Amino acid sequence: MDLKRWTHWLLLALLTVVLPAQAQQRPAVLDAADNGLLVLSYHDIRDEVAERGDPDAYAVSTQNFAAHLDWLSAHGYHPVSLSQLITASQGGTPLPPKPVLLTFDDGLRSVYSKVFPLLRAYNYPALVAVITDYVDMPAGRQIDYGYRPFTRDDFLTWAQLREMQKSGLIELASHTDNLHHGVQSNPQGNSTPAVITRIYDPTRKTYETAAEYEARLRADLGRSVERIERNVGVSPKAIVWPYAAYNALSNDIAEQLGMPVSFDLEGRSTPVKPDLHGLARLLVTNNPTVVQLAYELRRDVERDGMRALQIDLDAVYDADPLQQGKNLDALIDRVKKIGPTHVFLQAFADPDGNGSADALYFPNRHLPMRADLFNRVAWQLKTRAGVKVFAWLPVLGYELKDPAIRKALAIESPESDGIFRLDFTRPQVRRIIDDIYEDLAINSYFEGLLFHDDAYLRDTELTQLPPEGEDGARTQALIDFTLELRNAAQRWRPKLGTVRNLYAQPVLEPQSASWFAQRLDLFNKAYDHTALMAMPWMEGSRSPERWLDRLVVAVKQHDPQLSQTMFELQTLDWRTGKPIPGDRLRAQIRRLQAQGVRHFAWYPDDFIAGRPSTYDARAAMSARSFPYEEK
Repeated sequence: MDLKRWTHWLLLALLTVVLPAQAQQRPAVLDAADNGLLVLSYHDIRDEVAERGDPDAYAVSTQNFAAHLDWLSAHGYHPVSLSQLITASQGGTPLPPKPVLLTFDDGLRSVYSKVFPLLRAYNYPALVAVITDYVDMPAGRQIDYGYRPFTRDDFLTWAQLREMQKSGLIELASHTDNLHHGVQSNPQGNSTPAVITRIYDPTRKTYETAAEYEARLRADLGRSVERIERNVGVSPKAIVWPYAAYNALSNDIAEQLGMPVSFDLEGRSTPVKPDLHGLARLLVTNNPTVVQLAYELRRDVERDGMRALQIDLDAVYDADPLQQGKNLDALIDRVKKIGPTHVFLQAFADPDGNGSADALYFPNRHLPMRADLFNRVAWQLKTRAGVKVFAWLPVLGYELKDPAIRKALAIESPESDGIFRLDFTRPQVRRIIDDIYEDLAINSYFEGLLFHDDAYLRDTELTQLPPEGEDGARTQALIDFTLELRNAAQRWRPKLGTVRNLYAQPVLEPQSASWFAQRLDLFNKAYDHTALMAMPWMEGSRSPERWLDRLVVAVKQHDPQLSQTMFELQTLDWRTGKPIPGDRLRAQIRRLQAQGVRHFAWYPDDFIAGRPSTYDARAAMSARSFPYEEK
């Protein structure tokens, strides 16, 4: 069930199909695909599809699909083939202006009966991705395809594939042999995509080894290639990853088997370059009319704001599994009701609240595992609440198990009140923390990283580094290390988003940058977003609203459009232990929005006590166009 929920939320997140009235609310902008290759991802095309609420959300009516082709032609799009794309990427004939590649996933029979005749009429090329085990499905076997069981008659035959391939319009891609399903990914029984998951064996209580995992991928992709070659007489040059779930290893294996091109569903358009792995596709769902498709292609996604809740996994954890389950349900229910875009989920255990990791919530090589919990909670948030989950981890603050090693590798600091941090200039420390980020990515599903506020340096620390100076040398050294950590994780979780916490003082008082080794301008060059800790009570302000006004003015010196800076508000006054009133938080957000702030987060979100209230949280942090509960 988890995987079904995930595909449901995936399609909602990747293609926000809107009503025609919404498409008229603002003037059209330049088509999003003007600057790169647009790839459209279709599934089933059939005559009878409901305008709204069809049980198969991936189905598009034949009439609407034909209208899509008409619109693309009338608006200057040029359909291209996979072969043209490969040639252009290798320095050959360039693609025409506004190139579009049509792709059809799963190898459904309608590609032959409905799509192929239209493609011949328009003389448009396309790419068909087949699950080869489904093509060879024996009579009597059924596939759980969501809204009903599918049989052999629902999928293409090898004869049909040969005919379409010989036409010169259709090229074939692998959609794996039989990895279009979920496998158990943790002790709690969650199911996640087979391509990216180290399978958990509940009998042995162990995870699949790296060697077993690689062998499973290699065997499956090898079978898929062999079946296509044997039955159609051509070798596939591309792999379309099921559920858009893949990693660098799976891409490497695919390329070794002759497939140098891979597709996912992350993004809208892709520049054509020599590396053709991870090409973005726009998922076409909910049977969009041509007006709705045109709106989606013209919509400026950069204007979409982020709304993030920063969540303590320590508050979910409980030694009693029953209570832990209740805590998780409370979290999911609250996030679902609020409707933010993101959750920044703690992946480390900090029960003493000192800001550094005592343990971790995922299997790893270096710290105790308090519980194998992060993957379960992240996946439940994704599939049940429909949010993007970013893993929140320290950069330097890891309290290693061995006290002697911990002391030897620590930053020597004259300051006694700071967060415990390891010395990242030491190669041993870099390897340890690289391993931690890699282990997180191997064992968990998440879509980005939030770098914790422990990544700072006093000017009295690590004096062997160059002074901060005008070029921000010490700031850049820390940035470079965080990007190294991102790369370690990104091998297993491609296209990770990045956000990093930034204290407010270096923004308000630039001369203090050397006391933190943090600068907003350098952060915004390095990361997708900066989570600025816009927390006036924490900073001791007597006039919080005026303090926030000053902060906006200071931020605009470096981010005039406020396109990358996220204002992270505090919901609790840690000095008194009292929550900030919900109406005041709402007023602060309205005040900041009036000054152009687009991205918001808050911390902490007390999902156990329900603070701030659901009403206030919806009003302040929901990304929905109508955030309030309908009666």
